Amino acid sequence: MLNDEICKLRDKLNESIETGEDYSIIYQISVELDELIAEYYRMAI
Repeated sequence: MLNDEICKLRDKLNESIETGEDYSIIYQISVELDELIAEYYRMAI
């Protein structure tokens, strides 16, 4: 479940980078992705 959210957000981040979105949007998506990844690893411990 969390893994699926990470994959979707990673795809959204990649698309934003490829299409040249504003840096603030790319940064926000990146921060959200980092938070999900951190949560994933906290749950794995």
